Amino acid sequence: MDLVTAFADEARRRTDELLTGQLPAIRRAGALIAEAVLAGGVVHAYGTGHSEAAALELAGRAGGLIPANRLALRDPVVLGSAKPGDFDPLAERDPSTAHRVLALHTIVPADVFMIASNSGGNGSTVEMARLVKQRSLPLIAITSMAHTSAITSRHPSGERLFELADVVIDNLAPYGDAVLETEHGPVCGISSITSALAVQLMVAEAIGLLGAAGMVPPTYLSANIPGADAHNEALQARYAGRIRIGAL
Repeated sequence: MDLVTAFADEARRRTDELLTGQLPAIRRAGALIAEAVLAGGVVHAYGTGHSEAAALELAGRAGGLIPANRLALRDPVVLGSAKPGDFDPLAERDPSTAHRVLALHTIVPADVFMIASNSGGNGSTVEMARLVKQRSLPLIAITSMAHTSAITSRHPSGERLFELADVVIDNLAPYGDAVLETEHGPVCGISSITSALAVQLMVAEAIGLLGAAGMVPPTYLSANIPGADAHNEALQARYAGRIRIGAL
């Protein structure tokens, strides 16, 4: 088997499927983001493991929205008073992690959340979703419906991410994420590719709606082009204390 060709074919098939079957949900997600930004809110993005890539794609991204804030497992160390040695490598499974992370961020009623999780069943992921809904905030989920439908949640409630979200986008990854079966086992994960595409599509929808509403969309320029720092810093100032600045 030519694994390169086989994976390229799978990636093309699944992204094509995303562009058809998931587009209505993606547009609804974009509309929720636009509504939040128009109301002075920001979009908060959370993901653990490789699902953190989807949060990185949404927040602090060249061409993306400036009112976007990334929440991460390491926030108690980076933003709080915890020491590096306190970090638990299995923190994503612990519901209390969501409380420690969320407490380090400023949340207002105009905000919206996007949580990405392939399995949708880890303790911190589900607890974060529950905390969002307790605050009556809109919640967008990006998850693998094939995987999450086949698992038992690690959260004490038994709930999974998709059961708590207002909009669910299926990233179309299979159970276990890897799409190619080989004699050595399944290989080549797809969720990062399809989730990133979904994020950029919802951002495109949100920016289009903001422009249609008469707002100049507050978007990042690449820090590696002239004049970008001044542009970005002026817009970041509007959301001071509410969005993460930098790569950590």
